Amino acid sequence: MTAPNDHTRPGTRGELLFYAVVRAVLVGLCRLWFRVRASSTEHVPASGPYILAPVHRSNLDFALVLVCSKRRLRYLAKDSLWKGGGFWAKVFTALGGIPVARGTADREALRTCVEVIEAGEPLVIFPEGTRQLGPEVQDLFDGPAFVQSRTGVPIVPVGIGGSEAAMPKGAKFIKPHKVTVVVGPALPFEEHEGSKAKRAAIRARTAELHTVLQGLFDEAQRRAGTPNRSR
Repeated sequence: MTAPNDHTRPGTRGELLFYAVVRAVLVGLCRLWFRVRASSTEHVPASGPYILAPVHRSNLDFALVLVCSKRRLRYLAKDSLWKGGGFWAKVFTALGGIPVARGTADREALRTCVEVIEAGEPLVIFPEGTRQLGPEVQDLFDGPAFVQSRTGVPIVPVGIGGSEAAMPKGAKFIKPHKVTVVVGPALPFEEHEGSKAKRAAIRARTAELHTVLQGLFDEAQRRAGTPNRSR
């Protein structure tokens, strides 16, 4: 591991200004094109590090979660975006991106996530991993719960409704479909002694997060006018 590096250090003044400008543009476009509205954003901590854990149905989700906070949010993103370095690699780094190898446990990325949290910045982890389809929250990775167990920060669950209808996986065009973001109460850290108890606690927190996310996703879908699961 190479720490500190461009993916763990706090943003420079220029990078934070660049992020603020890009965020303002993206949020403005989302409000105009998707009529996006966020509810219960008071659950997002105003200061200090935390983990934002949204459902993931569209490439738009990266921009849509920006309505949750004006602070710079750090993201895990596929490492191919940094391939070859150059201009775009610098842009993604300035925007707070953290490269992750898709399809692997990527312990290096998890260690980087811990370092980002320890540096005091909020972190976005999509617990379903890659984009999924349909109204059911899929099996979650233990990433958010693992990082929480190492850092003690809260996990803030987020439901995003309507993004799949606006731009589903494989779509070439973006439809002006209404999108709603619903933020749930933070899941606080609970201390456990012993490695076996900690592993069990991580699994239990992941299961709890799955249940909470499904409820938030259902509510967000309902508010966005998107059909929910059949009951």
